[in-house]
Amino acid sequence: MATDNFNTNRILGQGGQGTVYKGMLTDGRIAAVKKSKLVDESNIEQFINEVVILTQINHRNVVKLFGCCLETEVPLLVYEFIPNGTLYQYIHETEEFSITWEMRLRIAIEVSSALSYLHSTTSIPIYHRDIKSANILLDDKFRAKVSDFGASRSVTIDQTHLITRVLGTFGYLDPEYFGSNQFTEKSDVYSFGVVLVELLTGQKPIRSTDAEEDKSLAGYFLLAMKENRLFDFLGKPKEEEIITVAMLAKRCLNLNGRKRPTMKEVAFELGGIRAQKCEDIDLVGGNFETGSSSTGRILNAVLFL
Repeated sequence: MATDNFNTNRILGQGGQGTVYKGMLTDGRIAAVKKSKLVDESNIEQFINEVVILTQINHRNVVKLFGCCLETEVPLLVYEFIPNGTLYQYIHETEEFSITWEMRLRIAIEVSSALSYLHSTTSIPIYHRDIKSANILLDDKFRAKVSDFGASRSVTIDQTHLITRVLGTFGYLDPEYFGSNQFTEKSDVYSFGVVLVELLTGQKPIRSTDAEEDKSLAGYFLLAMKENRLFDFLGKPKEEEIITVAMLAKRCLNLNGRKRPTMKEVAFELGGIRAQKCEDIDLVGGNFETGSSSTGRILNAVLFL
């Protein structure tokens, strides 16, 4: 396996567990190689946990693990190479190419399908525990691949929650989990709801504002929905699709976890929205064009001016 001795020019990304490099396998395939940041027991345990979790998963929207090496001085995990970076980059950082509403909806469907699979289709349910746009990779056709299973946990069928120290990323953390240390499948649903709002608005999960109460994108979105500021602007015909996704995001972000939908229900509803899609609507005359990248700008204007 070649990574040019882990040359900094080959770095694809860096996270809490380590650094990911672009490499080449002996058979010529390009791969992503995660190298542990620190050689300590907790990091090695996370690496082993990720191997155990990923060997149980076979889903087209979950990144594939090619192999691992835990006997070297620094543990290595080898994944399929996903060329187009993260969803976070395309929502918040890349200006040259804006992902269209069609692509955003498809990505939401693909991620929800993967999470539904983890929660209810695998032989042992799996909680991801760190769903965020930075952990959603995009392949050469901009199909979503859920990644980073270092914090993930499998649970028994009759187990309703995990009692664990709080892990995850601020802005995406389920408030119930943060307050109780009890992580449930609905905690993943909450995090996915934040990703939905990112896709809808183009806003970061922690907003740049001086007002402390407005820093959380999820909280500000819920307040805007409560005050009907969304519907004041998006009341035109043929925009029901956007409103439906916004309403679904609102339900995912319910502060009462029991009132949130399951990921299976979320995936079903998003799939239904796509199935009911009519032909693209021209922006001319004030109508919304579903194939444009203006969705975030429209909702952003409604929610955050």
